Amino acid sequence: MSVYGTNPVIASILHSFLSVVGRVRFTRKATFARGVGFAWLAVFAWLAAGLLPGAMPLATSAQAGERYGKQKVVYHINYLGGEKNKRYRGAMRNIQNHINAVGAENMDIKVVLHGNGVNLLKEALKDEGLQTRITGLKSQNVAFLVCANTLRGRKIDHEKDLFDVFKEDIVPSGVAELGRLQGMGYAYIKP
Repeated sequence: MSVYGTNPVIASILHSFLSVVGRVRFTRKATFARGVGFAWLAVFAWLAAGLLPGAMPLATSAQAGERYGKQKVVYHINYLGGEKNKRYRGAMRNIQNHINAVGAENMDIKVVLHGNGVNLLKEALKDEGLQTRITGLKSQNVAFLVCANTLRGRKIDHEKDLFDVFKEDIVPSGVAELGRLQGMGYAYIKP
């Protein structure tokens, strides 16, 4: 058995790392401190990943499932995306991070879009990055619900003017839908 543990791959990685660290020559105290800091950072990263012998990952998917359980969440988007749709991209990233933490099988997510938030789906018609994010979220059973009042008031045709919106995605009122979903136990998040 290796002094680095029983897994030969991990033992080889650790041996290589420690050999390199051991050969580095430090000419100044500051350089030495940075080198030692790097070594500890690498050890911490390996601990976090569960690669050191006897170490456990900081959080496994089973632990996340136990911690977070099943969740029903409504995300509320009623704002413009800003320069290069940065706010919309951030919102889509938040939703994906949420799914990654809890697991798609433990999530029931609705995204309610009304007012300026409907522009997310308008912008997606010409922004492939947004299209990819929206399609990816939909493939994980995230529902995008669009306010009929906004469509009617702004004369938006959901079939021509919005990305991937169907009749069943349209709700009578975005605000009323938020209230209805919260009444059904959905947690409210405004990213």
